[in-house]
Amino acid sequence: MIGLNQSSVDIHKGNLMIRTSFLFLFGWCCLLSPLAFAHDTWVETNSNLVRTGGAVYIDLKLGNHGNDHRDFKLASKLDLEGCSVDLVSPDGTRYDLLDRLIDTGYAPNEGYWTSKFVVKKPGLYTVEHTLDKLLNHGHPIRAIKSAKTFFVVTPSLDQVSVDNPGFDRVAGHALELVPMSNPVTPMGPGKKLRMQVLFEGKPLADAKVSYIPQGVSLAEGFDEQYERNTDADGAVSFTPKSGNRFLIAVHHKVPAVDGEAYDETLYAATLTVLVPEICPCCGE
Repeated sequence: MIGLNQSSVDIHKGNLMIRTSFLFLFGWCCLLSPLAFAHDTWVETNSNLVRTGGAVYIDLKLGNHGNDHRDFKLASKLDLEGCSVDLVSPDGTRYDLLDRLIDTGYAPNEGYWTSKFVVKKPGLYTVEHTLDKLLNHGHPIRAIKSAKTFFVVTPSLDQVSVDNPGFDRVAGHALELVPMSNPVTPMGPGKKLRMQVLFEGKPLADAKVSYIPQGVSLAEGFDEQYERNTDADGAVSFTPKSGNRFLIAVHHKVPAVDGEAYDETLYAATLTVLVPEICPCCGE
């Protein structure tokens, strides 16, 4: 009987150790979860060139969760609370697309949001998205995100003008990627993508910017091929070698000050660029 009771005690101790280890790991997961659950958002279009009078399809997506926000994969469907989605025309007219978004998923967390828009005036259009939410995954955080993409409306798809200004307009997002070279015309393999990272309107130095090709997972840590750090002026550049859709992403974290209802603010900015295999302006 003594041996049997001792075995029971040993089993109980073993179960207690397993339970304690599980709770310890669970606690660590809760501490790390703000980074794990702070998915990126982005906007993209079905084409970067649209004929005058044609339709463009604008998508709002949530993902890029695995590989430390560097795999360009969908994670879930975004809750639209605290979000904005706008289309800015070449003359500065702003169209609110939030009420026009259509759910593409069957289940609440499946798919993404999309909207169809008929464009009538030629020139460069900007799609802008912002998000500001309080989240709690182990401890309270504030998530502030922005996203942009561009497309050009042209009378002819065979003869596309290079002159499409407006790409370098500062939208005023908390953390923002601002193109320093036109991401649509001209664009193709070998065309340099130059960006400036602004935080609260000022250049952000030494920020890691990821140029993520669709279908490619970046190397762990720092990917020398697809990542760059901004210089003192917040500038960074990358030259794509082949056509693809690229998700450009940057992140920044700021601790909360006394009196705020959250522990830190996680900022994220994305910019989606469609790089064609052949430049539509020069045919190269």
